[in-house]
Amino acid sequence: MSLFRDDGIVLRTQKLGEADRIITILTRGHGRVRAVARGVRRTKSKFGARLEPFSHVDVQFFARGSELVGRGLPLCTQSETIAAYGGGIVTDYARYTAGTAMLETAERFTDHEGEPAVQQYLLLVGGLRTLARGEHAPHLILDAFLLRSLAVNGYAPSFSDCAKCGLDGPNRFFSVAAGGVICGDCRVPGSVVPSAEAIGLLSALLTGDWATADACEPRHVREGSGLVSAYLHWHLERGLRSLRYVEKS
Repeated sequence: MSLFRDDGIVLRTQKLGEADRIITILTRGHGRVRAVARGVRRTKSKFGARLEPFSHVDVQFFARGSELVGRGLPLCTQSETIAAYGGGIVTDYARYTAGTAMLETAERFTDHEGEPAVQQYLLLVGGLRTLARGEHAPHLILDAFLLRSLAVNGYAPSFSDCAKCGLDGPNRFFSVAAGGVICGDCRVPGSVVPSAEAIGLLSALLTGDWATADACEPRHVREGSGLVSAYLHWHLERGLRSLRYVEKS
């Protein structure tokens, strides 16, 4: 029997029995963890209120054996709120749908339980903080998060030099299969010719140039979002269920 303590973001919850829940948390030190939280569905449970999606919490787990993730689900025995991002997210439809897509993305990119994914964890914390504060349009925050999630998991798209031969940019064509923009000589079937403004927007979102991103016209934002969705779908091998509900400008 062992006790573990970590901080994490609650990704989702599932009902278990009459009063319990299975909580899925992306933690700093142990990656994605599923744990049972007993009694949290009772109306007077303050413990349960802390373990809602979007919550950043300090949690204590009780597990059998010397490993947190083992033969059975550990118990989540204690939690303290670090930041209740849900308060600034769930009351606004655009923020809520963008945030839900971020949680689903983080879970999909951490499909092996118990494996640390510190960069993905920090990216999610920063993304939810920015979303809850309303610092930028929700769909822009989401696209920035998706691009950076792809990058930290080894799928960074190229928005300047040719993704195949390395020819200096700007390059005209874009291919999700090739890994981003490509030159005329490397053009493959299925390539598209996006506007320079859409490519500039995606580059700005990936690098954190928010002045450029915030000033982008809605039509180029929609075009860029389409490219991000297609690129994400290619690498995840299936799309995000929550992405269809996200509001676009």
